[in-house]
Amino acid sequence: MQTILGAGGAIGVELAKILPQYTKDIRLVSRNPKKVNPTDELMAADLLKLEDVMKAVKGSDVVYATVGFPYSVKVWVEAWPTFIGHVIKACEEFKAKLVFFDNIYMYDPAYLDGMTEETPSNPVSKKGAIRAQIADQIMTEVEAGRLKALIARSADFYGPGIDKTSMLNETVFKPFHTGKKANWMSSVNFKHSFTYTPDAAKATAILGNTDGAYGQVWHLPTAPNPYTGKEWIEAIAEEMGVAPKYQVASKFLVKILGLFVPVMKEMPEMMYQYDRDYVFDSTKFEEHFDFTPTPYLDGIKAVVKADFEK
Repeated sequence: MQTILGAGGAIGVELAKILPQYTKDIRLVSRNPKKVNPTDELMAADLLKLEDVMKAVKGSDVVYATVGFPYSVKVWVEAWPTFIGHVIKACEEFKAKLVFFDNIYMYDPAYLDGMTEETPSNPVSKKGAIRAQIADQIMTEVEAGRLKALIARSADFYGPGIDKTSMLNETVFKPFHTGKKANWMSSVNFKHSFTYTPDAAKATAILGNTDGAYGQVWHLPTAPNPYTGKEWIEAIAEEMGVAPKYQVASKFLVKILGLFVPVMKEMPEMMYQYDRDYVFDSTKFEEHFDFTPTPYLDGIKAVVKADFEK
């Protein structure tokens, strides 16, 4: 049995599409799970309740933690350590392997241009501090020999079928679709990597089903040579057949946008990621598994075709 905790999110859905290549027994766990494959087992659960997590993990060989709590420091400080504590306890109890889908918020801002698995952790945001804490929770148990786990780490992501949880979808694709200007934070002159969600899901499944991958951090496959903000805007505008109009959002404007775009409300403390080159290196995964990430233009075309063509 392979179990996805947080099965309804952008990564969970894509992961569920891939897992039948590895197992017929797939359990989807969330508050209101929906089948992706005909044979999926559904389990409704509150993942902040230990008894629900224990029930969800019982009988699992591999557990994928792809849950996404509401993008709020207030929620994160309570929810993430609690959830990870429950998952660790359950995985240790039932001898299940854990695959944790992570982001890069804990990385030192001075080392974002060429991030690897060895990039130092030095979070400068409250959200980053929480991510560092929970990654440490997991790896401490791994190093102690009590837990078999790996961390699969993604850059900011984009892809088809994502609603409200991708910055690129919310600030460029959607405004262009409704005849508005794109929004980009801080400056359009810096490179910014984005991980394509179908690639991330395929890679997460590969890692979960590779015994030798455990005990490590892996960067999920992400195309090299990322566009600058301006180049992202121009490429998306061309594919959507609109003018590449945009506005650069200052911290003040981001706070205003947060009144209308929920994901923007929590972004001011994360804006340092847009005032410098943000380049994510997934060479370790690509070379080990002979995997070529989806080129950015192909990803853009897929998003437009899936979500914005009539």
